[in-house]
Amino acid sequence: MTTLKLELSPDTYRRLREEADRLGKPVQDVARALLTERLASPLARSMGERDRVRQALRDAGLLVALGPGLRARADPTIRLEDVQAFLARAAGPSLSEIIIEQRGPA
Repeated sequence: MTTLKLELSPDTYRRLREEADRLGKPVQDVARALLTERLASPLARSMGERDRVRQALRDAGLLVALGPGLRARADPTIRLEDVQAFLARAAGPSLSEIIIEQRGPA
């Protein structure tokens, strides 16, 4: 990282400090985030919030594309509502109940 010293007007620093207080973060972190966001590539700035979150998750390795095996098994025609209806009709314990049961006594 490179260190940068900035001279801000008292009003600008006050607003920066207020934003940092509101977020519960150090002033330096908020200033860094604001500069990074403002200087992001035009493509990143044009992305919506959902796309930025997805990109951040991808960058962190927490979101990956389906592999060929899962892609072949996936049914692109099924809707979320269909899955929810199927699960509502399913008999037996829920997955969370099965997991709790398999854990045994606490």
